[in-house]
Amino acid sequence: MSTMQFHVKKSHLATTRCVTLPDGPLAPGQVRVRVEHFAYTANNITYAAFGEAMNYWQFFPVAADADGWGVVPVWGFAVVVQSTHAGVAVGERLYGYWPMATHAVLQPARLSAEHFFDAAPHRAALHPVYNQYLRCAADPLYRADREALQALLRPLFLTAWLIDDFMADNGFFGTTAAGRRGALLLSSASSKTAYATAAQLAQRPDVEVIGLTSAANVAFCESLGVYHRVLRYDQLDALPADTPCIYVDFAGSGPLRQAIHERFGALAYSCAIGGTHVNELGGGQGLPGPRPVLFFAPAQAKKRHGDWGAAEFNTRLAQAWHAFLAKVSAPTPPWLQVQEHRGPAAVQAAHALVLGGQGDPRIGHMLALQG
Repeated sequence: MSTMQFHVKKSHLATTRCVTLPDGPLAPGQVRVRVEHFAYTANNITYAAFGEAMNYWQFFPVAADADGWGVVPVWGFAVVVQSTHAGVAVGERLYGYWPMATHAVLQPARLSAEHFFDAAPHRAALHPVYNQYLRCAADPLYRADREALQALLRPLFLTAWLIDDFMADNGFFGTTAAGRRGALLLSSASSKTAYATAAQLAQRPDVEVIGLTSAANVAFCESLGVYHRVLRYDQLDALPADTPCIYVDFAGSGPLRQAIHERFGALAYSCAIGGTHVNELGGGQGLPGPRPVLFFAPAQAKKRHGDWGAAEFNTRLAQAWHAFLAKVSAPTPPWLQVQEHRGPAAVQAAHALVLGGQGDPRIGHMLALQG
């Protein structure tokens, strides 16, 4: 048996290769899974763009990485094909964080009926949110006929739900004080994480959710019904310069961030989340106003587990998830249309399309290296 991996050049994300590696024998307590299909979105481009800063390259390290290649982590489904672990049977279906590969090896630990964690030594210092694998047979959010929607939206929705909670938990950084209606500016508004965040924020009457996007995606963003207003990137002057606002940055564009910081003197908080504009990524040095702060969803999740307890956290998340999925699944207008890509060439083409940010925002890409 062998494993095919899809590698990305860390210094030039458009450069890719497929490598086939022989599989060694499993050690006691390990399982080998076949990665059946996985989502590929702007979120994965963010993993690559922030791979060094946020340790995303460390989850699935490339052997002898002298030339700077990396494996982008993805969310999807896999089936156990070999097991030397008494608690995990061949044939079990799992949802979780995988390499872009045909197969992966896990070392299950801390098993429960609902999940287990990968205890591989190289992942010990990495955040447990990404090391947890859900057992589909016991997952209350799993439906076999909605695997694609789960892979495409569940990890993005968790981040979105936590961004909304983080903002509310911090009183929207004073922008809603004294009865004011604060404005949240969301860049890359057509991205799935952005519009999932907008769907949560739009339920709060004391904030105005403003989507920032390219001219080509204005109509799509408006059709979602989650933005109070949608503006092109060159329309910032449509908002008064003294608007009390928060910048929620999914694009990572240096020029756009600078323009927002320079225009809005009442900018209360600058939240850096994504890097969909990979050709314009820039830092936050020397900007007027608040220093951009990188949002790390697992930190807010950990806080709320402490505040609410795991059971209440999961109940609230499940309620919000099902409400969001009902919106996404409504027949008109369609928010999401799933497109399957199978085989190495199709995966490479999908990577280039998502990296370029020029695809139809209604399309959700599901990939598999196996043809």
